Amino acid sequence: MSRSRTSTPAQPAGPDRARRAFLRGAFLAGGADATPEPLRPPWTDDGRVLDACTRCGDCLRACPEGILIAGDGGFPEVDFGAGSGTCTFCGACAGACRAEVFEPARNPAWTVTAVISEQRCLAVAGVHCETCRDACGEAAVRFRPRLGGPPRPELEPDRCTGCGACAGTCPADAITLQPEAA
Repeated sequence: MSRSRTSTPAQPAGPDRARRAFLRGAFLAGGADATPEPLRPPWTDDGRVLDACTRCGDCLRACPEGILIAGDGGFPEVDFGAGSGTCTFCGACAGACRAEVFEPARNPAWTVTAVISEQRCLAVAGVHCETCRDACGEAAVRFRPRLGGPPRPELEPDRCTGCGACAGTCPADAITLQPEAA
């Protein structure tokens, strides 16, 4: 007598960053970039966080996407390599904060935009990769066909919300979010 197993279909779990780690080593070893300033949660700025934050962790626990981490000194930072890898701007972090760290009336949530590193990008290195485009719900990343190789990413800064979806899924960690140029 045989028993049949029934299983429920698994929910899509997002990108498996651990399987992509081998790509990071090859492309990161070639150029050591300076460590950028940490990205603070939406509706905050570095000065406000450092002055008013009690480092209680309420905002970290409230983030449904799991991208807020305790950074240097226990202050909250955004890590697009954690959790779902994207900010949905839901406001749960701001709602959970008992200190006056967040300014939820501030529009937009932050003034950052994606920057694609030519030294790290797989497409620039000749590998066909369009992961960032596929992850971008705002269609801020485009790939135009080009002769002699795979298409290269082009960012439309006016469309970029700074959500980090592209940075969170990039297999080579070629995308960072940086303050918009004034």
